[in-house]
Formats: sequence, structure tokens, C-alpha cells
Amino acid sequence: MQQFRTTCRFPLVWALLFLVSAAAFAESGVYQSRAAFLREALGSPEPTSAVIWMQKEMQATAKEILGHPYDGLRVRYWYEGDRSAWILDEIGKEKPITMGIVVDNGEVTMLRVLQFRESRGWEIRYPFFTRQFSGLTLTEKGALNKSIDGITGATLSVRAAARSANLALYLDEQRKQRLSAR
Repeated sequence: MQQFRTTCRFPLVWALLFLVSAAAFAESGVYQSRAAFLREALGSPEPTSAVIWMQKEMQATAKEILGHPYDGLRVRYWYEGDRSAWILDEIGKEKPITMGIVVDNGEVTMLRVLQFRESRGWEIRYPFFTRQFSGLTLTEKGALNKSIDGITGATLSVRAAARSANLALYLDEQRKQRLSAR
């Protein structure tokens, strides 16, 4: 009997390790396509799109918001009147999280996690978390007007979502300024 326990223990350990690692990656993936997000946000899978070119001043502000330089020379967005939709990637711990953010009249009306690539923090995709972003605006200093409640074990993902919302609000503000200057 003792020999049976010793020989069976190792396959059991390997099976448990496999199940734990499979569970860790079970929640990473694509939750919503770009077309589905744009349809939900603006009523059309292919609404009008435009780009904002990241000039030096905007790059500096984006770096302040994100804590690192923005990786790109331009940012694509989609719009319908005053409502704009932004699809932004932000690093959680090691990998990018793709988020869709809708801004209407300077206020976040929706945040969705479109794709999650990390092994932890996937809980940010659930409505109990994303509802906190509705109604967010920027203060005069460019920060979010209210704090976002964290999730135990998902701190870096929570911060990535907050930075993305902050950046989307800032970019929407820049978009409006450029439109009014025309």
C-alpha cells in the first residue's frame, strides 16, 4: 500500500499543477470584438473614424497619464456627434489589455474590456467593476474626478483601466479643441 501512494502521488501533483495553470489562463481572451463594441457604443459596426496625431505636448501629457510614453504617433477613434469611442491598449502587469471607452460630452459613459492577455486581473471585465467608470470626467488638473475601487489581486489591471479612461477623456478633450479651432 505504501508503494501505491508513492507512485500515484506524482501524477496527482502534475494533474493538480495542470488544472491550476489552466484555470489561470481560462479568463484571458477576447471578450468583445471591435465591431461589436462600436455597434454597442455608437450604433454601427463601422461608424465614422478619424485620427489624432500625437504632437509633442500631447505625448508629454499622455506620458504623465500613463506613466510611460504612448506607443504610437496617432490614435484612431470613432465618433457620432459629440460621442466618441476609443480603443486603447494599456499594459497591466506584462501584457496589454485592450479596452473600449466611450466618451460623451466630456464624460465616460461606458468602459469595456475587449481583450485580456494577462493571467491575473481578468475580473476587471465584469460590470460590477466597469460601472464605476460611468460619469467619470477630468478635473481641472487632468485627473479623474473620482477614485476607482480596486479588486484584490487585480491592482495592476485596475490601474491600467483607470489610466485608459483618463487618456480617453484627455484625447476627447483634444479632439473637441481641434474641431472648434477649425
